[in-house]
Amino acid sequence: QVQLVESGGGLVQAGGSLRLSCAASGNIFSINAMGWYRQAPGKQRELVATITRGGYRNSADSVKGRFTISRDNAKNTVYLQMSSLKPEDTATYYCAALYGTSWSYWGQGTQVTVSS
Repeated sequence: QVQLVESGGGLVQAGGSLRLSCAASGNIFSINAMGWYRQAPGKQRELVATITRGGYRNSADSVKGRFTISRDNAKNTVYLQMSSLKPEDTATYYCAALYGTSWSYWGQGTQVTVSS
């Protein structure tokens, strides 16, 4: 079992920045990658960014150049630094853990609201 706890969401004006954190605990040694997803009202959940155990990063085209995923292995924590935020970034952001080949574990979500 893996537990994921997100923090760092909030309300910010367009052009501002936020950093999300996701603390992992439990059987973390079998996690192959960590990721951030988001879901806006009435829309499907979409992948925002991922980082593998080896540190390889990937992100959605919509956030490239604005969002950066990183990890602190000593703290078992993954971060999503979000800059130049836009109203369309408003969503609930979820941290997820890739266990085997499935995103098997999810956090409770943290709300990010960007005002225009």
